[in-house]
Amino acid sequence: MAAPPSARRDRLKAQFPKLVEMTNTYVYGDLWEREQLSKRDRSMVTIAALVALGWKDQLESHIGRGLGNGLTREEVSEIITHLSMYAGWPAAMTASHVAVDVFEAEDKKA
Repeated sequence: MAAPPSARRDRLKAQFPKLVEMTNTYVYGDLWEREQLSKRDRSMVTIAALVALGWKDQLESHIGRGLGNGLTREEVSEIITHLSMYAGWPAAMTASHVAVDVFEAEDKKA
């Protein structure tokens, strides 16, 4: 799975070329291509981890990637709701705002 192109990633690549290369090679080129989990399932696991850790910036891109990998908005919502009891209410509320932003951006593209 190739990393999605973005202006943000291009800016990062200009200053941190090795980090971007390693991300593309090991994360998107190896980890995401393993056969043991589908990309949809990997998206679920990744979204759950990012919600629990409170990593908003990465969560935004991975919710979008998850939708592209077959997750529905209802499933993303349920993942976040489920995590409210395991990762904490503040983490779930923060993630819900990120998800709404992603959903609204997707609606504008359509």
